[in-house]
Amino acid sequence: MKQRQIYIALLLFLGILGCKKDLGNYDYNPPSEPVLEDFRDATFDANLGDTLIIEPNVVIEGADPLKDLTYDWKIDVSEEARSDDYKGYPLKLVYNLAPRLREAKLTITDNRNGMKYTFPFKIFGTTPFSTGQTILSVENGVTKLSFVKADGTVLSDIYRSLHGVDLPENPVQLFAKPIVYQGGTVEDYWVVCQDNATGGVILDGSSMLKKKDFSAQFLITPPIVVPAVFDGSAGYPVGLINGKLYQSITTTAPFAPDFGKFANAEAGDYDLAPFFTFAQGRYYFGFDRKSKAFVSFNSSGGFTGTTYKVNGTGLSFDPKKLDMDNLIFMRAVSGNSYAYFRSPAGETYEYGFNLAMDDYNNRAITPLHKKVFKGSALVKADTKWVKSPVDIFYFSSDDKIYRYNPINEDIRQLTADLGGRKVTMLQLSGDGNELRVGVPGAMLRLDVRVGETGKILNTISGIPGDPLDLVVKDY
Repeated sequence: MKQRQIYIALLLFLGILGCKKDLGNYDYNPPSEPVLEDFRDATFDANLGDTLIIEPNVVIEGADPLKDLTYDWKIDVSEEARSDDYKGYPLKLVYNLAPRLREAKLTITDNRNGMKYTFPFKIFGTTPFSTGQTILSVENGVTKLSFVKADGTVLSDIYRSLHGVDLPENPVQLFAKPIVYQGGTVEDYWVVCQDNATGGVILDGSSMLKKKDFSAQFLITPPIVVPAVFDGSAGYPVGLINGKLYQSITTTAPFAPDFGKFANAEAGDYDLAPFFTFAQGRYYFGFDRKSKAFVSFNSSGGFTGTTYKVNGTGLSFDPKKLDMDNLIFMRAVSGNSYAYFRSPAGETYEYGFNLAMDDYNNRAITPLHKKVFKGSALVKADTKWVKSPVDIFYFSSDDKIYRYNPINEDIRQLTADLGGRKVTMLQLSGDGNELRVGVPGAMLRLDVRVGETGKILNTISGIPGDPLDLVVKDY
């Protein structure tokens, strides 16, 4: 009994102690977090070659942002499957990444407790050549390249300004090599020339600096390189070189060294004129000067020649054996198409035909007509041609431009007064509403929308020599 009383007394004593005021510290203060003003998800502009400085206003309670925090910056370089990483505050670097919008993030570490905080942001890289017009021209036999900035400022002969030498001779095209599988973009410029040595040069689309000669675009360079025309609508280059069809290599990773280069020409006994159709994933179509015939290639580029059917009776011409070989213009499409040939006597003939190459097992051409082109007397040896998406043609005759509708053979002269200057270039905008015209020393934009007759919308002067080609860059 006495022992039981001792236990009871002990429990009472412990209970009294439990009721004593707890003097422990229950005032918990969580670690302070850094606060960045107007930074999270913001976009910062960066110019290629200029110094980029990003120094957000960082506030953190109870700490020194410079002494107690560590800064880690990461800029995504997705096209090369990597990132550029930097440490310290502020972020300061000479920006050298290709122009585009890039994801980035800043990670701040609190050195007092090891806590990390991440703040995403973006960088929009640009160059002086990000937005504007690049113009290829010839002045007294010398190839020139100029750039027209968005504000209209003309940077003339920029290749010589940047490199101290002239471009190769005999230019034929300014080809905008697209970013991989992104048709309509400009990663590189190919100044395509028929100089029989280099074939031209390839320039970085961001800096206008030379990357290599065009002849280095081959795995094994042919003894002679005579390029004619290239198409990048599929997001990779295809084109005509030495009269043969070439397709670039696309079986490697896009950032692999061989991607986009040329291997061998598509085999076959043919010599293509520089007016070919590339119907992506379906067929190629062109005119073979060797056999004087319209010829086709299958979807993978294999030469199928004249194995197509010829439909109709009482045909006006045989597409497998034409009686002319001087093709001066053709933009064939699936459906009704037109080709223009110049005879030895100087007359221009129009060949109308229906093209059906989409069904590989039932490919056919239906001849429609062969006749002297109604505007034959206006066509000169240096006449320029373009075709709209709705089968309206524009062609030049010295200092005049004419609109031609092959359905009713209507020919009308545009009203634009070119001041007696001969047309050296014609190009249509993608929607067919704007005609871009090159004349000595200038580029003009004409309004050719439905109901319009060619009013001059804009004139850019200061172009050296005769414009030959134009690339409009809007990103």
